[in-house]
Amino acid sequence: MKLHRNRIRKADVNEIVIDNFAGGGGASTGFEMATGKSVNIAVNHDLAAIEMHKANHPDTEHYQENVFAVNPVEATKGRQIGLFWLSPDCTHHSKAKGGKPVEQQIRALAWLAVQWVVALLKTNCHPRVIMLENVPEFADWGPLKDGKPDKELKGSTFKSFVKALEVFGYKVEWKELVACDYGAPTSRKRFFLVARCDDEEIDWPEPTHGDPESLSVKSGKLKPWRVTAEILDWSLPVPSIFDRKKPLVPNTLNRIEKGLYKFVINSDKPYMVSEDIAAFLISYYTERTENEVRGLSLNSPLHTITAGGNRFAVVYAFMTKYYGQSTAQGLNEPLHTITTKDRFALTTCVVKGKQVIDIGLRMLQPHELFAAQGFPDNYIRTGTKAEQIRRVGNSVPPQLVEALVRANLPEMCTGQSRFKKEAI
Repeated sequence: MKLHRNRIRKADVNEIVIDNFAGGGGASTGFEMATGKSVNIAVNHDLAAIEMHKANHPDTEHYQENVFAVNPVEATKGRQIGLFWLSPDCTHHSKAKGGKPVEQQIRALAWLAVQWVVALLKTNCHPRVIMLENVPEFADWGPLKDGKPDKELKGSTFKSFVKALEVFGYKVEWKELVACDYGAPTSRKRFFLVARCDDEEIDWPEPTHGDPESLSVKSGKLKPWRVTAEILDWSLPVPSIFDRKKPLVPNTLNRIEKGLYKFVINSDKPYMVSEDIAAFLISYYTERTENEVRGLSLNSPLHTITAGGNRFAVVYAFMTKYYGQSTAQGLNEPLHTITTKDRFALTTCVVKGKQVIDIGLRMLQPHELFAAQGFPDNYIRTGTKAEQIRRVGNSVPPQLVEALVRANLPEMCTGQSRFKKEAI
């Protein structure tokens, strides 16, 4: 049975928006940034996620339960669905899972979209537009063999999923988008699938930002990527690694060393911390001698930090990473993909003349990670530090959602968002 619905040229007040696997609210926030409206329904089984979502989207109807337990007919109450968003668990599709066994039940969460379409056949409240977000490996979705993806049937289940939507009259397309290309200061790459049954074309948003060295940026066509340095809270101290009660493990020291050589010693353009911030950071380093850095007056930063010379010190900085093949990244680029655990540490290097006299290290804090993911600066974070990091690591950058909604649902984009456009 094929479904068909003419596109609603003007916003229909009866159309609703549903955010499934809502998490901390990245998709809902992106939708509100585009439309000025809250999503109508948000579903997540996790109480901590629902609490954070409620704090930021109080007008939304929240379901704290398994997404498959929500009754589509009862939830819609006769209202048509304008947008049905899904961000199903990506861990059992991601290559980051490595060789560990994966669960078919979790890999199958995306079938929720088809379940809702089938359940709403008789009510004509089926989704007009469906959007799904996941890791790029989602397109490889297939059956398992001995707890691992069957390489010979790679992508076969994904094809069946797409075919099921097409059978019901949906036009389906998918594409990978990178968050920094749309204004978020992270290089997170995600898979997006868009399906619609209203005879309108699927539109993919054009990038708004790009590589600062590209012709598009230099000509003014695109804005330069937002970078890691702008989301850092420079008011936080960066303690010396040489005065820790518990010494750093060899692997961490190795990562710091590699980052130091790549982004400071052998770099043509090492990131130099501005003088006033550098003076503040140096004040937290280990006490050494009266001729060393600590104890110098912060009231006269120009006398404390200079661009070189043998008397004074300069502070350089980079980011140490605790996952993946690379061990570090520069601050003049978007932050690499944020995970659900502490994986980034701001690393500072105090240089006096040609001598490294101190190294500082601290983990990034939740408010910095949320800013890096593209959440607005007035976004409310709830729960423990670990819960907040888990929420942001599982979230979709709001700018990506905003761009997709503006491109495909312009009739909904008529209001002013209470969320500020850029995080700080």
